[in-house]
Amino acid sequence: MDTMNVDCCIAGGGPAGMMLGLLLARVGLEVAVLEKHADFFRDFRGDTIHPSTIELLGELGLRDEFLALPHNTIRTLDAVVNGHRLHPVDFGHLKPPDDFLALMPQWDFLNFLADHAADYPGFHLLMSTDATGLLRDGGTVTGVAASASDGELEITARLTVAADGRDSTLRSSAGLVPEEYGVPIDVLWFRLPAPAQNPPDTLAYIEAASMIVTIPRGDYYQVGLIIPKGGYDGLRQAGMNELHRMVTAPAPFLSSVIDTLTDWDQVKLLAVQIDRLEQWHLPGMLVIGDAAHAMSPAFGVGVNYAVQDAVAAANALVRPLRFGSGTAVLEEDCIGVQKRRMPAVARMQAVQLELHKRLARPGGILPAQLSRPAELALAGATPLIQRLTAHMIGHGFVQEHLCDDLLSQD
Repeated sequence: MDTMNVDCCIAGGGPAGMMLGLLLARVGLEVAVLEKHADFFRDFRGDTIHPSTIELLGELGLRDEFLALPHNTIRTLDAVVNGHRLHPVDFGHLKPPDDFLALMPQWDFLNFLADHAADYPGFHLLMSTDATGLLRDGGTVTGVAASASDGELEITARLTVAADGRDSTLRSSAGLVPEEYGVPIDVLWFRLPAPAQNPPDTLAYIEAASMIVTIPRGDYYQVGLIIPKGGYDGLRQAGMNELHRMVTAPAPFLSSVIDTLTDWDQVKLLAVQIDRLEQWHLPGMLVIGDAAHAMSPAFGVGVNYAVQDAVAAANALVRPLRFGSGTAVLEEDCIGVQKRRMPAVARMQAVQLELHKRLARPGGILPAQLSRPAELALAGATPLIQRLTAHMIGHGFVQEHLCDDLLSQD
C-alpha cells in the first residue's frame, strides 16, 4: 500500500476543497486534495460566481485573469411571475468593481483554481482518488484511506477536511449525521438552445402550475424545471409533451427551441435537499461545504458558501498548521470555523426554506393578477428590495476575507 504524509488532506475537489487547498499551499504547507473523478467536467452544477468570490480572487491577485475566461456578466436579475416582470436583484447597489455576478461552468472555475494551486510545490491534486474512510489514533483523526486507479493509498495528515459533498463518505465514517429540513421540490436540469430573440436576463419564470430557472451560457440556456418532490416518475409517465408544456407555459419565448428536447436522457434529476450538521468537527478533522450544509439551488449560493467556508477554515487553521507542535490539529482549532460559519449558513437556509414554502415551487402563492395598489406598492419597494437582495445574494450574511497570514507568502 502506498503512503503519503501531508499537513492537510482534503477529500473532495469541489469549490470548497480546491479553494482551501490553494490557500494553504500558497503559504508553504503540504496539501493533498483527493478528487474521485478523472476530471472536473460534470454539467448541471452550480455555475454562479458571486461578487464575494470575485472579490476574494481580487485579494489573491487573480481577478483579472479569472475574468478573462469565457463567462456571462450579470448585473441585474429579473423574475417573471404570472406574466409580471419583477426586478428583485440589482448588483449595481454593491461596491464596484465587484458589482456583478459571473456565470461560468464550474469545471472552468475548478480548473482555474487547480492550475494556480499547481504553482506551489506543496500542492498535490490526486485525481481518480476516492476517499473511502478515516485513519484514527484513538479518538483523533490522523488521515484518510483512499482508493486510487493504481491501488490503495493511506494519507496521514495533521488535519483532515471532509469537503466531499452532500453524500460525504468521510462524514459518514466519522459518525456525523446532518439534520434534514424538508424541501418540497426537485429540479430537472437540461439544455436548450438560445432562441433568436431573448428577453433580459431572468432568474426565474413562475406561473400557477410551473416554474423554471434560466441560466444563460452564451448560445444556450441551462434550464431548471422545478417539480414537486418525488414527481419525476409521474412526469415521465405523462410524457415529453407535458415536459414541454411545463417549460413553455411560464416562458413562451422558449417555444421555438423546445423541440430540441426529445429524450429523457437529456434530463438530469437533482433531488433538492437542505441539511446541515450540528457538529462540523472532531479532533484532527473538519467538515465544510456541502458535506457540512447542503443548500437549495435558490439564489445559486452553494458554490460561494463553500468558498467562504474554505476561507474561514484557512484563516482559522493556517497558524495551527504552520506553527503547531502537535501531530494533529486539535478539535478546538476547528470549533471556531463552525462558530464563524454556522450563523450565516443557518440564516440562508432559513431564507431558502421560506422561499420554497411561499413562492419558489409549482403553484406559488402570488395571484394571477396583481391589483393596481399592489403593483404600485411593489414598484415603490423595489429599490429597497434590490439593495437587500444584492447584499444577501452577492455577499452572504457573513463575508470572509483573507487574513494577513494568507496574504503573505513568506
